[in-house]
Amino acid sequence: MSVNAGARLDRLPLSSFHRRILMLIGIGMFFDGFDVYVAATVLGATLKTGFSTLAQNAQFVSLTFVGMMLGSFITGFLGDRYGRRFTYQANLIIFGLASVAAAFAPSMLVLILLRCVMGLGLGAELVVGYAAMTEFVPPQARGKWVGALSVFVVTSLPFSALASTLIIPRSSWRAMFVLAGFGGLVVWYLRKALPESPRWLESMGRTEEAEAIMKSIEEEVAREQDELPPPVLSKPGPPTRTVAALLNPVLFPRMVVGMVTLIVANTLIYGFVIWLPSFFVTQGRSIASSFIYSFFMSAGAPVGSAIGTLTADSWGRKPVIIGASVMTILLGGIYPLILSPLLLLTIGFLLVVSIYVQVTLLFAIYVPELFPTDVRMRAAGICNTAGRAATMITPFFVVALLRSYSVGGVLAMIIGLLVVQIIVVLIFGVEPKKRRLEEMDSESPFSLRASQV
Repeated sequence: MSVNAGARLDRLPLSSFHRRILMLIGIGMFFDGFDVYVAATVLGATLKTGFSTLAQNAQFVSLTFVGMMLGSFITGFLGDRYGRRFTYQANLIIFGLASVAAAFAPSMLVLILLRCVMGLGLGAELVVGYAAMTEFVPPQARGKWVGALSVFVVTSLPFSALASTLIIPRSSWRAMFVLAGFGGLVVWYLRKALPESPRWLESMGRTEEAEAIMKSIEEEVAREQDELPPPVLSKPGPPTRTVAALLNPVLFPRMVVGMVTLIVANTLIYGFVIWLPSFFVTQGRSIASSFIYSFFMSAGAPVGSAIGTLTADSWGRKPVIIGASVMTILLGGIYPLILSPLLLLTIGFLLVVSIYVQVTLLFAIYVPELFPTDVRMRAAGICNTAGRAATMITPFFVVALLRSYSVGGVLAMIIGLLVVQIIVVLIFGVEPKKRRLEEMDSESPFSLRASQV
């Protein structure tokens, strides 16, 4: 008998079960994000102290992408083959241990190689964390709850900037890797109690296991509710699909959307945000003042993520993505022209806000929703792989543009990519707002658009 896991999960009222899933996945993603963003302050410190050169910093960021690209790709296949639980635990061990080891790196070359290993875990977490949460939350609140994971991740950006401001001048940049690594290992232990996704188990034909977990979840939720509403049953899903199915007329346009938008999102983060301390150092500011500037601007990250989270279910995914893209273009065009320090901080803060509205919608909410359960992680992993692969060369473009055209040249590259993103989302994007995941499995972007007219 089919357990109909999707319908049963979608009819559950939000409860302590959902909050526990959110917290355990979210805290792990916080330390994952901390490990990603710590590069911004660490590279500023290594550059200032002579431990690294600007070219080595570019190699550090690029090798991070190599690791994250491989982590995203491998995790997508492992997650669909062995489950969500296996993959979100494996990545914590990888980046936790490698981060602790990085604190003892004797040279920049060793640090760069360890960063590549860390990247394996970092790339994996972003794929599996969002995909797993997407499969547990009912459609009417999916955008808000999955988006909340992104708030966890981007909150680590100002936290890492603040921690660096307090720790690095008094100790060294090495302490930052110790903090990130031990945090990840602690969460690995706490997260062992998370259940496997019943949706995934059912898609793999493991109905007895799916039924057992569903009953456990329903019993837990029922203890807080007078009566559970009946599920809206749906027809059984198609047989498990292969990677070739991602090229069919339904899923291929979604793959295009996923790859293009994640290329843009990665470039926004790693072509601008993560370079803020280095931008300020090259403009002649001290390491301390560059950290302070970066901290105030990076505070826009959780604000933007919160805006994206709160608007996704009410305004819809596509309008928010396109609106934030337009705002980033406008603010990015103004930013290089500003000379006043106060105005620079203000526009920079708003620019980071608009960037992280997109980061939340694209990484956390939109891309995982585009694909059916049995290929969700493979598809999301391939899209993330495309983003990482494309941005492997971004640091070298940033260095070249920075030397020739200052920060304005970097922003011109970003604006061009945003224009492409707007066009692709408008033409090929589907709108998943308050729709069940199974409901969208066989609809093309064009048929879905017609049904909503």
